[in-house]
Amino acid sequence: MRAFQVTDFNAPPNLARVELPTPKTGEVLLEIAACGLNFADLLMADGTYQDTPAPPFTLGMEVCGTVIAHGPDVTAPAIGTRVAVFGGQGGMADKGVFPAALCRPVPDQMPAETAAGFMVAYGTSHLALTRRAQLKAGETLLVLGAAGGVGLTAVEIGKAMGATVIAVARGADKLAVARAAGADHLIDSHTEDVKAAVKALGGADVVYDPVGGALFKAALGACNREARIIVIGFASGDIPQIPANIVLVKNITVIGFYWGGYLGFNRKALTDSLAELMAWYAAGRLKPHISHVIPLENAADALALMRTRQSTGKVVITP
Repeated sequence: MRAFQVTDFNAPPNLARVELPTPKTGEVLLEIAACGLNFADLLMADGTYQDTPAPPFTLGMEVCGTVIAHGPDVTAPAIGTRVAVFGGQGGMADKGVFPAALCRPVPDQMPAETAAGFMVAYGTSHLALTRRAQLKAGETLLVLGAAGGVGLTAVEIGKAMGATVIAVARGADKLAVARAAGADHLIDSHTEDVKAAVKALGGADVVYDPVGGALFKAALGACNREARIIVIGFASGDIPQIPANIVLVKNITVIGFYWGGYLGFNRKALTDSLAELMAWYAAGRLKPHISHVIPLENAADALALMRTRQSTGKVVITP
């Protein structure tokens, strides 16, 4: 079968022919229909992600597919069930083995491309805003990188929770995507002073930051007293140093959030969150945005779209 693999961190990933994997105890074999890409895939390709395996490995953290074989002692999900799963790797391939316990049945009305890019982006924003930041209706939520894979879901979920949402993105096209997701106010990070613009809108009570760098500093300066800043990631490549004096004087809380980490210490928090999100989707409250669906043979182009910030929402690979 085909698999898009990292064989050396000093060389670009490549599409290779590999042996069909055999599911082990606790695993299922999936016929993969779609694989959602995440910024973490870029970091894994470079060997800089916190959970990067040793080469060779297949990229692709989350997939939608159909169960076609069980490992020993596995009886569910049943053969033929369409599922979504966050496996951490192995998704950019024709087939893959994944833990049976992590597979979630996909609603009939949810397309494979949507299901493949749903879990990480929506799960990250939902759990970060509900459990960690405890966003309340009426508060002002500032979303940085608001047209990206997780940022756009934060705009949508924040609005669904009753917040006033300020979206920060680069360029009119990306801001238009954030507006369509429900943003109340738009700030162009390329042409505007983000700190001044947010303060003119009354400041931020909660900041959702998957970007880091200069935008983190600008957002910190625009925080209201007792604001919460959620650190999601560092898409800018710049991990900011936090000035503790500002945090102290304004009673600001800086919150770290790593969605995948909950698999190791509180899996129920993830499953409860995803169950609520699936219900929201079924009720028509969520409208996932996919900017590109790209065949597996062009997987390198898909990564390039993300690396050069040309995508909005999700990029999805289809074998």
